[in-house]
Amino acid sequence: MDRRRFLAASSVGLVAAVAGCTGSATEGDDDPEPGSTTGSDANGTDADGEITVSADGEVEAEPDQATVDVGVTATGESADAVTDELASGAERLREIFDDLGIPDENVEEGRYRVHPARGRETDGFEGSHSFDVTLADVDRVGEVIDAAIEAGADDVGRVRFTLQEETRSTLREDAIDAALENADAEAAHIADNREVEITGTAAVTTGDVQVHAVRTEASDDAAGGAGGAPPTEIDADPVSVTASVTVTYDFEA
Repeated sequence: MDRRRFLAASSVGLVAAVAGCTGSATEGDDDPEPGSTTGSDANGTDADGEITVSADGEVEAEPDQATVDVGVTATGESADAVTDELASGAERLREIFDDLGIPDENVEEGRYRVHPARGRETDGFEGSHSFDVTLADVDRVGEVIDAAIEAGADDVGRVRFTLQEETRSTLREDAIDAALENADAEAAHIADNREVEITGTAAVTTGDVQVHAVRTEASDDAAGGAGGAPPTEIDADPVSVTASVTVTYDFEA
């Protein structure tokens, strides 16, 4: 089942310019400069003017990729002691990732810091070591969080839900299509209002196409599944993809 769906009410930013041509040349006119607009459309037919519309399009899809930020923290009297504790904790996490069948290329080193402990009355050192774990199955996010915490992870940060590259490519085209449909509708409305007829498209420019990932923070009491507790579940809202276009239409009065 295709889970993609167009937003019925896509926001449209409209900039309309209706430029008319008199149809007669005045004495002493120079030839148009390169890149200027004349009274002919792309097909070489006469056009009375142009309507320029800027519009946005948006589509949504359920996320099919997630990145989980998990890690370990440590404190100690010396930097070496903190470093050793972080190394042990990181090794336990790597073993858990292997046990879960997560490919090595899907586990990236995140933050690694060892520094003097903060606070006026605090001595010693503290540090952290985190990993960014990418999952193609978003339903496994809770499982990974529970397993990591059971292995000693005490730094469970944000979860980022997004789209795989193939899905991004498809939705990018869908978002552009939606923006063009909105531009066509706006241009048709303007043409009706001005009592002119659109005869063709003179130019199309696409703007930014953006994927808006969904971010959420794992709760401090995440680690369900341990001691018979229910497993952690993290639900995500749909991911949206937006696009913008600017279209110039030729018209005849």
